Amino acid sequence: MKWPPQAHGWPHAEASRQIEAAGHRWHVQVLGRGPGLVMLHGAGGAGQSWHGLADVLKDEFTLIIPDLTGQGFTRAGRPGRFGLAAMAEDLDALLTAGGWPVAGLVGHSAGAAIALEMSRRGRNAAVVLINPALSGFEGLAGWLFPALARGLVRAPFTADLFSTMAGRKGTVRRLLRATGSQITPDMEQRYLHLLQDRDHVAATLAMMAAWDLKPLLRALPAVKASALVLVGERDRTVPPEVGRKAADRLPQARLIVLPDLGHLAQEEAPQTVATPLRAFLAGSRQT
Repeated sequence: MKWPPQAHGWPHAEASRQIEAAGHRWHVQVLGRGPGLVMLHGAGGAGQSWHGLADVLKDEFTLIIPDLTGQGFTRAGRPGRFGLAAMAEDLDALLTAGGWPVAGLVGHSAGAAIALEMSRRGRNAAVVLINPALSGFEGLAGWLFPALARGLVRAPFTADLFSTMAGRKGTVRRLLRATGSQITPDMEQRYLHLLQDRDHVAATLAMMAAWDLKPLLRALPAVKASALVLVGERDRTVPPEVGRKAADRLPQARLIVLPDLGHLAQEEAPQTVATPLRAFLAGSRQT
């Protein structure tokens, strides 16, 4: 999406800044005060997905909210940096460039996988995982869907075609309702902006094509960080059982099920998500 965020009515646009790091031009929102809390959105979204939770937490934490590589207002400057390991490495370089002390990593969906990857690579911080996307496709889909994504990335005009097809108001509404979350008009409008943007769609497709969770999943029992796993009971995008299994395999994890919330839990009920998150991070700082 074209800079500046204010032109798109983006929430917390006054906190937006651009930072050059790891060969990319990042869009990062920094707001609040207190211990540093990094918030990583899921694939296809952007930092706007945290704005409600940011309003609840900004008096207690310094919130560092980047758009992932090539998504939202972040401009990807290096090809081939869309896989899990590369994205974690580049985000770590961003945090170092910004000079922010980090007490916690909060990740939603695919952002949760990135947070865990950063943790296992040495980023010393407590980890909060919201509806973590930590399972691959099974059976025939395990071969077809990644191969399809790779083919789409290589095909000319794919991102333009996809953004034209998906970036329709009715389509966006159906996609969001399929998450199991309650959707507001503001949420719908912001996702519509994202899906109508060719560069954002291209980066999301590249991320899908390069995504490989197997090394991370094998390493879960070795992750040393304390972790909180928040699972929306009504999540229809990532089955709640995925979060339960991840919590079982992480040595220092606690699982909390959020009744009546779907995949976009932090957007539909930020206060409900903030309550256990606060308690967990307070306990982590005391240990």
